[in-house]
Amino acid sequence: MTPVVLTEMRGAVLVITLNRPDVRNAVDSAVAAAIADALDALDADSALAVGVLTGAGKGFSAGMDLRAFTEGDLGLAGDRGFAGITRRAAEKPLIAAVEGFALAGGFEIALACDLIVAAAGARFGLPEVSRSLLAAAGGLRRLPARAPESVAYEIALTGQPITAERAYEVGIVNRLAEPGRALDVALELAAAIAENGPLALTATKQILREQSQWSDDEFWARQDEVAAALFASEDTREGALAFLEKRRPVWRRR
Repeated sequence: MTPVVLTEMRGAVLVITLNRPDVRNAVDSAVAAAIADALDALDADSALAVGVLTGAGKGFSAGMDLRAFTEGDLGLAGDRGFAGITRRAAEKPLIAAVEGFALAGGFEIALACDLIVAAAGARFGLPEVSRSLLAAAGGLRRLPARAPESVAYEIALTGQPITAERAYEVGIVNRLAEPGRALDVALELAAAIAENGPLALTATKQILREQSQWSDDEFWARQDEVAAALFASEDTREGALAFLEKRRPVWRRR
């Protein structure tokens, strides 16, 4: 049986590919479990620094597998939620590489990643309201954090998609690529991230993800805790020494 999700290590980057192109990479529980396993592997492997999530075929993902949904399969995986990612993603940085379309739950999967690279002409949208459904996999929380509130309302309430170019203009998409090159550009971005200290990347992502829920006083207290652990690490000392010695650092993740 063909795997519903493929994984491939490319240096310090784990490429995770939704592999159901015949159904527009729709998500059922098997896909969700496989993505959850891939994120577990990403976080557990010290040789990996970044994950890139993409889709096989003509598009990223059309979201929930509605045929499976009618049979009671909601495409969930434990505490990671829909698609094994939307409620709890990876501790390490994640990049979505989008060709063609990321619609409904597919858009919510992309929004669960930290950065989005999209091919020109790709479409993003939350069409759930047109079927009397709710975008319930985090899109209504994450979209207003990435785009101006007025744009988020328009996307969510009209159900109409926007282009990758428009998504780039309003800050949803980080980088545009030529059609067929979204993964290549995402890998270039991943390589730039992977050069940095792995402990610092994890700490930085943790603060970026959690700080919106903190008061000012809590922000400083929580950041101080994270910073104290990081600054006591071998990697932080190595980063300083490498800078002084004008050489590339050798990270040991400790």
